[in-house]
Amino acid sequence: MTDVLNAPDSDRFNPNTTALLFTDPQIEVLTENGGAWPFVKEAVEANRTLENIERLFKAAKAHSYEVFVSPHYYYPTDHNWHFHEPLGQVMHFNHMFERRSPLSLEGFAGSGADWVPSLRPYIEDGKTIVVSPHKLYGPETNDLVLQLRKRGIQRVILGGMLANMCVEAHARELIEQGFELVIARDATAGPRHPEWGDGNVSAQINFRYLARDVLSTDEILQRLAPAPL
Repeated sequence: MTDVLNAPDSDRFNPNTTALLFTDPQIEVLTENGGAWPFVKEAVEANRTLENIERLFKAAKAHSYEVFVSPHYYYPTDHNWHFHEPLGQVMHFNHMFERRSPLSLEGFAGSGADWVPSLRPYIEDGKTIVVSPHKLYGPETNDLVLQLRKRGIQRVILGGMLANMCVEAHARELIEQGFELVIARDATAGPRHPEWGDGNVSAQINFRYLARDVLSTDEILQRLAPAPL
């Protein structure tokens, strides 16, 4: 692991203007109990995705960075939609990310929509900003951009799931909204589908085209740490 004190001062992030954002840090896509696990297991384990997300959460909290979570939820009324895109059809058919009500947590604990247990202490510390759910893949359907702007955030460090869907969709919209974007390449992972292809490969290519920087978790940890005295 790289020494976090080796980053040049000019490369260090500013906690006043930089925030971390994680999409879908939920059981459904990050643990063997989730419906997406057969499709993401290989990439999650190869990238050490969950471990890296937790390392970034821990460092962000230690160094006073704002942390945002953009979750994926579906409610019973969402099953009245008249049409779906391919992945959306899979999620609705398999009842993924389901909650019984937007106003109740009945049945939430331990469900696919729930937080990964190891991440829950960071998310539920009373400081993490959990925005309203995105219904498809990008933040156009939630209040993420509003919450970022209200806090004076200019640069977003992005990780989470799925790499080629929600992460990439958030990346594209944040760029369009004028934010500087850094992607944590090993704090995300994509699915592999026998017909649709390897989402992890396509995402990593597109990240290079989209983001100001595509960095490893180790590199980001260097830049999150304050300069030594």
